[in-house]
Amino acid sequence: MQDIIKRLEDMRAGARGGGGARRIEAQHAKGKLTARERLDLLLDEGSFEEWDMFVEHRSTDFGMAETKVPGDGVVTGYGTINGRLVFVFSQDFTVFGGSLSEAHAEKICKVMDQAMKVGAPVIGLNDSGGARIQEGVASLGGYAEVFQRNVLASGVVPQISMIMGPCAGGAVYSPAMTDFIFMVKDSSYMFVTGPDVVKTVTHETVTAEDLGGAVTHTSKSGVADLALENDVEAILQLRRFFDFLPASNREKPPVRPTADVADRPEMSLDTLIPANPNKPYDIKELITKVVDEGDFFELQPDYAGNIVIGFARMMGATVGIVANQPMVLAGCLDIESAKKAARFVRFCDCFNIPIVTFVDVPGFLPGTSQEYGGIIKHGAKLLYAYAEATVPKVTLITRKAYGGAYDVMSSKHLRGDVNYAWPTAEIAVMGPKGAVEIIFRGDLGDAEKIEARTEEYRQKFANPFVAGARGYIDDVIMPHNTRRRLCRALAMLRDKELANPWKKHDNIPL
Repeated sequence: MQDIIKRLEDMRAGARGGGGARRIEAQHAKGKLTARERLDLLLDEGSFEEWDMFVEHRSTDFGMAETKVPGDGVVTGYGTINGRLVFVFSQDFTVFGGSLSEAHAEKICKVMDQAMKVGAPVIGLNDSGGARIQEGVASLGGYAEVFQRNVLASGVVPQISMIMGPCAGGAVYSPAMTDFIFMVKDSSYMFVTGPDVVKTVTHETVTAEDLGGAVTHTSKSGVADLALENDVEAILQLRRFFDFLPASNREKPPVRPTADVADRPEMSLDTLIPANPNKPYDIKELITKVVDEGDFFELQPDYAGNIVIGFARMMGATVGIVANQPMVLAGCLDIESAKKAARFVRFCDCFNIPIVTFVDVPGFLPGTSQEYGGIIKHGAKLLYAYAEATVPKVTLITRKAYGGAYDVMSSKHLRGDVNYAWPTAEIAVMGPKGAVEIIFRGDLGDAEKIEARTEEYRQKFANPFVAGARGYIDDVIMPHNTRRRLCRALAMLRDKELANPWKKHDNIPL
């Protein structure tokens, strides 16, 4: 018995030691934590239950039979974050460069399968050199097994990927299918083909950081949601983010007690909209002033800045925020912003999170680059996402809502539950000047007449009352009462039930 216990302790020590002291020091020298240190930070103290600590690879080729490390380069199991259950895997770069073997993949698949059975989120801390080439196709098969679980878990439990080191080749497709991707600046990167292959094939010279670093993917490609400064900040922000999410699609969003009263007035909002309709303002000021305690977790802040997305709380419960940003491209919808918001709306709908939409949109961005890039199909993604969503949808039009973009932004016609407008709202097919120049094109030579017609159009449509008369707007509210009215609407919608017609699955315009 004593021999077995000693052997057990030796194996545990071997697994905890990872790739050895030298490799751990090399990891620390890069400013990176080890796989186990990351889990210690992420999970509540003492809550981690590790699975498959003794798993080893089964490869015998290329001298691998003599090189085995318990755990095989990934630490898996479950624990809690602020008392709530979560399944985790953390790749260990100190063991075979965190490369994925058949056994490594089996460990990840096991926790994903269990997460779906019990209804708990999965968080993956990725730090891997990719497929373990000594295993060949067995490693590729392991990746595909993980991909299959990503797809099956999609919309069932939240999946979050934290890229904390290299993630290249086929390895990138697992994070790509998860709900959110966070990256660490200067120490993580993602790409399908690395700089050397790029140089060989296209003759472009590019660094790993420029090709697939955190800044690249959060500002240019939109692949990642946030770029954090270092491992510690990344994990602390991940803990904060986790608190906004429900455990599964069978639960409502979590509720946190708040001292911020639901009927708090915010008088400064009465002067948020500039008198000049062409002058911008920061929509984030509105968001932070109406949500609980000003706590707004923005996603993709550096990508497609003309639309703002993120999570906040109202009356303690999580809501998803989607808002046009007049500070960027005047708040126009374009290809990038439509894709960004559509994916977020669909996530909220998957996990029963009410959607609050703030609208100030002059239309879709014109131009050949947008049309050639497929703005029709991409814009339809956002339209489709709002139309299929059955969660509570509350919309507030602050200023402009013109043309098809008015329809797209959670209008009453797309089953918006409660649609409000401020007195400054302008709901029309297009702006007064452009409309008059089309309707009265015969009077274009008479500036005085055109000016009179423009004013007539402005009086008729540059206000929320025509839409209100048709029931497209439920009420015109004072800006300082916005929080109170939104909270009341959300409280009324708490037990909303709505189902779409049965279908195997929809066919969103990809």
